[in-house]
Amino acid sequence: MNKKHEYVEESHLRSIVKGITWRIIASTTILLITYFTTGEMDTAVKVASIEFFIKLLLYYLHERAWLMLPRGTLRRWIGVKKKKSEQT
Repeated sequence: MNKKHEYVEESHLRSIVKGITWRIIASTTILLITYFTTGEMDTAVKVASIEFFIKLLLYYLHERAWLMLPRGTLRRWIGVKKKKSEQT
């Protein structure tokens, strides 16, 4: 059965929740890297805290920008043709 995926616009809340969950994973990583590099938990927490909020905002803006770009635009820009199985 060949099921075509329909595009559904993402809500602002979904973009925010995706950003927060990803930032928890990524900020924990930077916290550990900073701690093992400096040996100072204080510094690691400061770096991770600053990084969390700045990158959360950047991720949200990135997600919303991609939603403004209609599907297929990149393919048209670079000249990639759809496969027969993807055509309607």
